[in-house]
Amino acid sequence: MQTSTLAVGSLEALKDALADFALIDLPVDADVVVVPTAAAFIGAAEASVAVADVFGGRDVRVEALMVTDRASNAEGYFVDRLAQCDLVVLCDGSPLHARTVWRNSPVGDAINSAAQLVAVGGVASVLGEVMIDPRGGAPTTGLNYRSGVVLCPPSSDEQLRRTRSLLAGDVVLVVLGSNGALQFRSGRWRVVRPEGVVVTRGHDVVTL
Repeated sequence: MQTSTLAVGSLEALKDALADFALIDLPVDADVVVVPTAAAFIGAAEASVAVADVFGGRDVRVEALMVTDRASNAEGYFVDRLAQCDLVVLCDGSPLHARTVWRNSPVGDAINSAAQLVAVGGVASVLGEVMIDPRGGAPTTGLNYRSGVVLCPPSSDEQLRRTRSLLAGDVVLVVLGSNGALQFRSGRWRVVRPEGVVVTRGHDVVTL
């Protein structure tokens, strides 16, 4: 199975993506692991249940790994589960917290190596070499798991103008709306559900 990463704007977008086997390839009785790190401040358990509900009615097994702080990110069981499962789903929430927990850690390395990875909402922004600080729109350092674009959720027009002004002129910024989805495969990103997805280089709208 080819390695694939999917960034979706919301759980509704994930639900739509599950119907497309070209985006998410799950075998019968698939093993799905949910990582609610980014949701630690808003309710990791609740976020995990919401993800599990998306898979309701499907022949899958879903387990949430409560990796919520730096103390839990070296747990051997968590690392093994991430390495062995069919699909890893990263919950939405605080991308800055997720970056802090996953950076230079065994769990972070296992997420980076996942055969199939889905990042929901703002947490997708941590995957790149550069991420956008949601507190003001300035570029900062991401985890460098997936190269090629800078991802961020929608924000005000003023903040997005500031973000584009602060990025280097050759950097591609993808604003991922709630209905949108992008896939990273074979070393490149492509837009697979364009609703609410805006791709720019500098201040110019471009295509991937």
